[in-house]
This record gives sequence, C-alpha cells and structure tokens, in this order.
Amino acid sequence: MSFAIIKARRGRAAWLKLHLLLALGAGFLFALLGLTGSLSIYREDIDELLNPRLAIDEPSGDYQTLDKIITAVRSAHPDRYGAWTLEMPRSPHGMITAWFDKPRESYFEWYAPLMVSVNPYTAEVVASRFWGATFATWLLDLHSHLHLGLSGRNTVGVLGLLLMLSAGSGLVLWWPGVKGIIKALTIRRHSGMLRFATDLHRMTGFLIAMALMMLASTGFLLSYPKTLEKLTGTAGMGHGEDDRTIISTAVPNNHPLGLEGAEFIARAPFSRAELRRITTPVGDSGVFEIHFRQEYEINQRHPFTTVWVDRWSGHIQKVRDPAKFSAGQTIATWIWPLHSGEALGATGRLLWFLAGQALFFLYLSGLFRWLCRRGAIADRPVNLTPLKDTGFRVMTRAYRLSLMIWRLSIKGGRKALPQAAALWRALTRLLLTVKRSLRN
Repeated sequence: MSFAIIKARRGRAAWLKLHLLLALGAGFLFALLGLTGSLSIYREDIDELLNPRLAIDEPSGDYQTLDKIITAVRSAHPDRYGAWTLEMPRSPHGMITAWFDKPRESYFEWYAPLMVSVNPYTAEVVASRFWGATFATWLLDLHSHLHLGLSGRNTVGVLGLLLMLSAGSGLVLWWPGVKGIIKALTIRRHSGMLRFATDLHRMTGFLIAMALMMLASTGFLLSYPKTLEKLTGTAGMGHGEDDRTIISTAVPNNHPLGLEGAEFIARAPFSRAELRRITTPVGDSGVFEIHFRQEYEINQRHPFTTVWVDRWSGHIQKVRDPAKFSAGQTIATWIWPLHSGEALGATGRLLWFLAGQALFFLYLSGLFRWLCRRGAIADRPVNLTPLKDTGFRVMTRAYRLSLMIWRLSIKGGRKALPQAAALWRALTRLLLTVKRSLRN
C-alpha cells in the first residue's frame, strides 16, 4: 500500500473523529438552534396564529396619526417614563408595536422590553406583553441567547464556529471525487436502515452545507458584534443601536414638535421612503430618531436610513443614508438579513426554514447511525409501506391540533410556557400516531 493512500486514510480518520466529536458534544445544541431558528423566521405569523386578536381581519380606512397612537400608549401606561419606539406594521393586517426598553418588571434582565400592540386604524391598545412571555419571543430568545443573557449569546456565537467546522468536516468526508458524485448522491433503501439513514444523512448534509455555513458565520458575527466592527472597520451598525451623542441644541419652549411633525420634517431628504420606526425624545436634550426604509435596502425590519430631528427647533440634526455607506458599512448591513433570510425574500426565508429543520434531521439520523454502529440499535430492513396507511390518521391528528391552537388563541394573553407545553403534547400525540403506524 502506497504512502499516499495511508496518508489519505489517516487524514480521513482524523476528519471522521472530529466530525463525530462535534456531533456528540454539540450536536443536540446544533439541532436546537436549527429548530428554534427555523421557527423564529415566521415568529410574527406564529404570534398572530396563537393570538388572532393581533391580526386585523378586514383593514379599512386610514391609520390614526402617530400622535394619537403614542397618546393611547401613554394613557395605557401612564407611569412609564422614558423613550417609546413605534414600529410600523409590515402589512395592512398588522399592529403597530410600541417598545419600551427597560420596564421596571424586567429591568435587570438582559433583554425583556415591553411590547404594546396598537390597532393603527383605531388607536386602540390591544395587548401589552413582555419579551419572553410570548411563545414566539421565548423561542427567539432561546435561539439567540439560550435564555442565558450575554453569556448565552456568546455561547451561541461559539456554537456558530463549531457548526461551520462540523459542516466543513462533513463535506470533506462526503466528497467522493468528480467521478463518484453520482454514486454519492444515490440513496439505497434496500440495504437496511443503517445504510438508508447514512445515505439520507449524507445527502441532506451535502444539500444544506452552504446554507449552514452562511447561517453559522452570520450568527457568529451577530453574537460578537465587536468582531464584525473590527472586520468591517465600522461602529454602531447594530440594528438595535441608536446614537446617544446626538442631543438637542435648541432652547426648550412651549411648542415642541409632535411625532407627525417630526416625521414630516424627516421626510425632506427621503420623500419616497417607507416609515419603519420612530423613537420619542427623552428629557430636554432628547431628539426624535426616525428610521425609514428605501427601496434598495435589503433590511426589511431594521433598515439603516435614519434622520434625527430636534424636538424644539425642528432642525435636522443628522442624516444617515445607506447610499453613502463605505464598503465595510455596506457589508455590515447584510449580516442580519442574510441570517434571517429576508435578504432573499420569501424564497430565502423558506430555504432557511428548511435548512434549520434539516439540521435537526441531521442530528437524529447521525445519532441513529452512531447507535447502530455501537450495537445499541439493531439494523433492520427498510419498510416504507406502512406510510401509505398513515395519511388519514395524521390528517385527523393535524386537524385536532389546529383546533387546539385555535382554542388557545381565542383565550389569548397566555404565558409562553403553557402554550409551548400544550403544543408539545399535541405534537407528541401526532408523532406517536406515525410511530405506531410504522410499527404495524
């Protein structure tokens, strides 16, 4: 046997050991991040599904003025002093969300703002909820921080690096050479469950490897924003940041600007832009911070077009126009939309959703293969015929599940954990139905 062949086998053995160690050591967390991240892509839709009162069935008429909206919010929460940020809905059926960053109830938590949902057509306050107390936000916090605050965010960043290494090692192990690609893409289901699961694992890993690399790398940079700043030579490009150094230079008077007036002035340099957010000033030195989205911006939820307006004089204090960004700043604006999938539109979000679900499947199939190799699970022939008889049972369970979700939603306002527990029980019953059918 030649030295080159021995060296190649040793190299493959090293890659295989690395891939196995990563899977056994962090595979479950990879799967958890994939599952929670894929669901969080549609968190607004999930929130409206669980709370139908947050969706306007038949929108009609014009929005109430921003001043009426903020008046309604402050009337509902008269003892909360500080800045409010109004986030405009992304569809005619959505609510305006008023954000209050540091409520006293969750002041010492890493991130748990108050979210007030307001009907934009009537200025009615529909719901007041805390971040983490709804199923959708609880899920997103689990994905981004593991419910551990800053240490959790750092851990997620490290997991991103490990996931890139795992995906890369998987590609190295899969690569069959140019002549063997066709054979490597073949799924053999007549050679037992072990071979079938192995082929599916390799095929799935090959198909989503590039997506995993993208998600893991952008997730790492979101977890470590200072690293992103050093790489791009930028600062203050986080989607939740504002510029505290911009203050009012005018003398306070009896005629301060309202939100409508501030937006009108801010539109001067961006007449065709879409209003996304507006933050109220705090104290005599505070200024309005108005965020718009221009047509070419890929950031749907957190665009970077920003205007700061003095509340007393009405002067524009500063303008941030992405069209004038440096190359480093432009790169920084792409990180969040690439991670969330919104940079690629509805198709991108769907692809990212499937990639997250597939990551969960990779963990399960890899674990099955490892257990078979160790003799903990016996290999057996592949029998897919019972799947033909599961359709009616699965549809029945799914229908009951949808009814349960609907009943849960009608009650509304529940905490996230009870909702999650109820959904989990229903999903478990659905999976048990499939399992019994497969056994038969």
